[in-house]
Amino acid sequence: MVTKMDSEQLKKIIENNWKKIDEINTQTKGELPDAINEIINLLNKGKIRVAEKINNEWIVNQWIKQAILLSFKINEMENLSGPYSSWYDKAHLLKGKTSGWTKEDHVKAGFRMVPNSPVRNGSFIGKNAVLMPCYVNIGAYIGEGTMIDTFARAGSCCQIGKNCHISAGSGVGGVLEPAQALPTIIEDNVFLGAMSEVVEGVIVGEGSVLSMGMYIGQSTKIVNRNTGEINYGKIPPYSVVVPGSLPDKKNPSAPSLYCAVIIKQVDEKTRSKTSINDLLRE
Repeated sequence: MVTKMDSEQLKKIIENNWKKIDEINTQTKGELPDAINEIINLLNKGKIRVAEKINNEWIVNQWIKQAILLSFKINEMENLSGPYSSWYDKAHLLKGKTSGWTKEDHVKAGFRMVPNSPVRNGSFIGKNAVLMPCYVNIGAYIGEGTMIDTFARAGSCCQIGKNCHISAGSGVGGVLEPAQALPTIIEDNVFLGAMSEVVEGVIVGEGSVLSMGMYIGQSTKIVNRNTGEINYGKIPPYSVVVPGSLPDKKNPSAPSLYCAVIIKQVDEKTRSKTSINDLLRE
């Protein structure tokens, strides 16, 4: 068995096998399964990430996403029975990240995790994070001090920064395919209001505050109320964003269409209402 391969070795193995993906199946043996297992192990530890910020730009590590996708090809479907139900899924994902952990393991990891918080193998949770009953998918990265609140979801490969609050019922969308697509990214110190959805590789800039019930994808118009500027796919840092609508200029009688409206920059008043509570992270 190949162990402790460096990232360049792992990348080469994944990229070479990606070219012959149709030949990969549950009977595949040798260096590919070993490489995939090592990549999932490194994702668990936060040693590698699906996307990372380099020179102020988010870059996708396509080979890591490819490895996750290939993991579905090489693993059999298995059954897992519980006290009130049974589950049927790929073998490497049936048991969660913390399956079999002792108290010492949890203390070492340093995050708080309440019952009924499924966290899948191959995800990373930073120290002092708080997981209420929520869901974290494979490839997701949750930064230090962040709270994923009740019934919130962190989709596959999404990247959530430090000291964020992902409010109850909210979803940060996952992007596994296409492999080159940028995952949804929530930068540090972001407050995402209850029942909101950010999907399709949208980037929410550092320190931003999104109100309750926001829905933002790549086709959502993001309008700066003060300047009239419209952009797509990225919320600028320290923006306060609320739901809004835009009329059809060519047909004023037509229904207005949904948009996200930047109403101001985050100030002390906003921050006092949305700051995280350190007492919950002790």
